[in-house]
Amino acid sequence: MPLSSHETFSVESAVELAVIERSGFIESRHIGSAVVLSGDGSVVTQLGDISTPIYARSALKPFQALASMQSGVPLRGAQVALACASHVGSLDHMDVVEGMLKAAGVREEQLQCPSAWPQDEVARNWLIRSEHGKSKLAFNCSGKHAAFLWACTENGWDTHSYLEPNHPLQQRVRSVIEEYSDEKIAHLGIDGCGAPVAALSLTGLARAYSRLARAPRDQSSNARAATIATSMLDYPWAVQGRGEANTIVMDELDVLAKGGAEGVLVLATPAGAAVAVKILDGNPRAATLVGLTLLAVAGAVDIPGVSSVLEKVVEPVLGGGHSVGRIRLGHAVSALLD
Repeated sequence: MPLSSHETFSVESAVELAVIERSGFIESRHIGSAVVLSGDGSVVTQLGDISTPIYARSALKPFQALASMQSGVPLRGAQVALACASHVGSLDHMDVVEGMLKAAGVREEQLQCPSAWPQDEVARNWLIRSEHGKSKLAFNCSGKHAAFLWACTENGWDTHSYLEPNHPLQQRVRSVIEEYSDEKIAHLGIDGCGAPVAALSLTGLARAYSRLARAPRDQSSNARAATIATSMLDYPWAVQGRGEANTIVMDELDVLAKGGAEGVLVLATPAGAAVAVKILDGNPRAATLVGLTLLAVAGAVDIPGVSSVLEKVVEPVLGGGHSVGRIRLGHAVSALLD
């Protein structure tokens, strides 16, 4: 029975990407789909269904940031990375976002993302001690929203309706996503931060990142896209946070890395090799292991470097505070290593 346009791929069309092993017993299995593209956009590896749409969630932030920049927002340096970020709300993150709001001439209260406690412990403790409480600046999408507001003030657009799908900025966002993915958005929903979120295929998502990652080397590419790719790698702490998986991958491997909620991850090398992963149960703990392994199998990244990064980012399986197992590759991925 064919799927409707209002659901993602099925269990039957997914594959086993990773398993959780505890005390020699496989306790859980993560199924999903993944695709690897070469620098010319051709499919190198296909695991599971790579054509049925998924919500790309926060993996779309670089393209939302690109739409803001194309709307005249003069982002610079860490501001660019923060506009692409799913950050942990550190004091540094909040300072950059606050600076963006000041430059745009708007206030924190005008952000339409929810208020939140920071994931960063130091920042959370500071907000508690100072009795500030939850903050919109600490929400992981605040940089994107600050760029959205800035685009509105640069163009005289309404700042109250900037999340509405028919707002001029959101229309531009959709155009950018479709241009870079080379496919029509299959469905439009509402993301966790309140912004519109597009559904597109894993192949389209990987294609978009391949083009973005190549932009600094491609003279025919959009200069703002090149700025985004360069800034994400120059300021990886701003894209997620120091010690966090996406930041470590970018810092140590020079590979664009951007996760999205519900088990989405995209990685792309400067040469344009890209992998897009969707863990069907929404748990992201195996995504970096799967994504980097697939890039390594394709010869797109250095294997010793990948091994070093995976030692730092793959969560341990603990019992009584000690390692009693591991997250390891499922048969669909491990078969590619033979």
